[in-house]
Amino acid sequence: MRFYWLTVGVLCVWRITHLLQAEDGPWDALVRLRQLTGAGFWGDLLDCFYCLSIWIAVPFAFALGAGWSERLLLWPALSAGGILLERITSKQAVPPPVQYFEEEKANDVLRQEESGISRDACDPTVD
Repeated sequence: MRFYWLTVGVLCVWRITHLLQAEDGPWDALVRLRQLTGAGFWGDLLDCFYCLSIWIAVPFAFALGAGWSERLLLWPALSAGGILLERITSKQAVPPPVQYFEEEKANDVLRQEESGISRDACDPTVD
């Protein structure tokens, strides 16, 4: 297999997967398709770039591979290439680190401890 065909295959897998998973399509056709699939297997498949790229890579691996062993190796390779392209081109920002502010607590107490012996213990008139 030539490197040229591997590159073309990776680009095709990425483009079709990205189109089905993230784009609206002409006249919002792909948005409606994703809404029609609902929350079942097909809906979950169209929501996950990684899952969808595996299945999009199957026909490309079959078309580009010369034998069964090459096709089986090409299948995850094309999917991985598409996933790498998605990670490189994704505009998802890294969430900022969590900020922690420590508040100073007041050292006010309701009752302060008296020093020495209590007055009641020393007073013989108190029962």
